[in-house]
Amino acid sequence: MTKSKVKAIPDGMHALTPYLICAGAADAIKFYKKAFNAVEESRTPNEQGKILNAGLRIGDSLLMVMDEFPEFGGRGPLSLKGSPVMIHLQVEDVDAVVKQAAAAGAKITSPIKDEFWGDRIAMLEDPFAHKWSVATHIRDVSPEEAKQHATKVMAA
Repeated sequence: MTKSKVKAIPDGMHALTPYLICAGAADAIKFYKKAFNAVEESRTPNEQGKILNAGLRIGDSLLMVMDEFPEFGGRGPLSLKGSPVMIHLQVEDVDAVVKQAAAAGAKITSPIKDEFWGDRIAMLEDPFAHKWSVATHIRDVSPEEAKQHATKVMAA
């Protein structure tokens, strides 16, 4: 009898995948669909209807989402009063995505601007207190040029 080889990293996943705990995961899924055109690929609720696991596709990446389960130590940034983590989303048109996310309920915490490392970028906070940076690469910058600009910024 031969065993079939199971892929350690299934098709459609990457080695690193954000997994967000949200107070109200069903509402978070609706938000991510509206804000970032996420496509829901899977959802596993428990007997009470809380989401144990949901998979959303944003661009070529998977975002995992689940409800809070404080009894198991699972709390989102609303319960924790913030998060030190930021999710970075690279997009074709940062201006359009930020406008769409804001219309869906995201708070713009840093407006869109062109940065020295070659990205046009903005910072957002979603209604579940997760922080996002959203960027479009607009020009290539050499490591030397980036270092020079970074040094000037840090000295200011």
